[in-house]
Amino acid sequence: MGKTSGAKQATVVVAALALGWLAIEIAFKPFLDTFRSSIDKSDPSKDPDDFDTAAKATTSKESL
Repeated sequence: MGKTSGAKQATVVVAALALGWLAIEIAFKPFLDTFRSSIDKSDPSKDPDDFDTAAKATTSKESL
C-alpha cells in the first residue's frame, strides 16, 4: 500500500462529511421541515423568556 497524498485525504474527508450531512437531511426531513416552518412563523421581536411584560400585563388587569 502506498502513501496517500494530503489532497486525496482531504477530498475523502470532505466527501464523507457531505454524504453524512445529506443522510441526516434525508433521515430527519419531516422533523426539519416542521422545525424550519415554525422558525419562519415566529416573531423575532418577541422574547419567549421575557416574563416581566406578561406579569405586568396580568397585574394591571387584576388591579382594575
